[in-house]
Amino acid sequence: MTVVQELSLAAKVRADFPILHQEVNGHPLVYLDNAATSQKPRAVLEALQNYYQLDNANVHRGVHNLSARATESYELARDKVAAFVKATSRDEIIFTRNASEAINLVAYAWGMTSLQPGDEIILSVMEHHSNLVPWQFVAQRTGAVLKFVGLTADQSFDLDQYRSLVNDRTRLVAVNHVSNTLGCINPVAEIVDVAHRQGAKVLIDGCQSAPHMALDLPSLGCDWFVASGHKMCAPTGIGFLYGKLELLEAMPPFMGGGEMIADVFLDHSTYAALPHKFEAGTPAIAEAIALGAAVDYLTAIGMDNITAYEHELTAYLYQQMLTIPELTLYGPPPQADGSGRAALATFTVEGVHAQDLSTLLDQSGIAIRSGHHCTQPLHRILAVDSTARASLYFYNTRAEIDSFVAALKDTIEFFKGVFEDED
Repeated sequence: MTVVQELSLAAKVRADFPILHQEVNGHPLVYLDNAATSQKPRAVLEALQNYYQLDNANVHRGVHNLSARATESYELARDKVAAFVKATSRDEIIFTRNASEAINLVAYAWGMTSLQPGDEIILSVMEHHSNLVPWQFVAQRTGAVLKFVGLTADQSFDLDQYRSLVNDRTRLVAVNHVSNTLGCINPVAEIVDVAHRQGAKVLIDGCQSAPHMALDLPSLGCDWFVASGHKMCAPTGIGFLYGKLELLEAMPPFMGGGEMIADVFLDHSTYAALPHKFEAGTPAIAEAIALGAAVDYLTAIGMDNITAYEHELTAYLYQQMLTIPELTLYGPPPQADGSGRAALATFTVEGVHAQDLSTLLDQSGIAIRSGHHCTQPLHRILAVDSTARASLYFYNTRAEIDSFVAALKDTIEFFKGVFEDED
């Protein structure tokens, strides 16, 4: 009997990503910086090209054929994103340049107008700067107070401390779904439930969850959810805000300009209905259309399939990295099957700067991230200036993990030799 081995997900899709098939410094590229940005499949690249080659025109403003086609594709992309997160209305999806803009939209349109002195905003110490700095602005201008949830012993979100922080003065909880540094998957359903019982609103930063897991935002119950397209196979310059319809309707516009208006007079204006109220000016048309193509691509693969395959990769990555005694790994470990955390590993090597590690790995064609990953406060809590991070996506393979681990071991040995020579 002939046994046919099932191809891994990566083996099925890698041909779709032209950028992966190149050499860097004479070695096959191993791209392990997916938490920073993902690569783009041909379907997305073709969507960008087709718009500019065939349909390039401004949306919503013309009756000619090109404008009608561009508008149809742009609004169809909104429908695709709405279906991807299971929004109850397409008007709950606002296109933004990125997740940072989406958070700032909520901070200015809701936070600046709704919060009063003494109101409390709860964040966590693991937040990306994009979900920290806007709330600092809000607190400085409104007199609201920032409070922070710390870490448990295994460097996860401290749910017990969070419960103790939420009270009748809490107005907003803004936390990430998945930490881009620690890799922990935060208990967002419980976070939302606790906040709502005190009448507080909840914003979820989904930059590290939307590319990797199935989402049902109405069931989750959050009031706002943000994501960046470039981390989920779409281009840079496009992201989205999901918001509950009644909240978005009550919020004033974030920016003024064309498209977000109904009528303009010399001394006042009236505003367009959702979602256009929050999309002033010419939008990122091609990028939004390409985001729709990315959503199609991910949906065709199946988000559950992506999650399951990334669990396999996570288990294998940790198995291999635990063979290197010089490493310190951050964040909670995965379960035996690789579940329970994101498909990334943040680490340090004693005596070796993360940037030096990253630089030498690049000489072997291995692309990882080094630095503070836009989580400086968290790094201060971890008592490290900089960490290295290898982050995976569904087009990565076990063979690439092997190449990374082998190169990492060689790099550590190289630095050991340098230190011995200095002694």
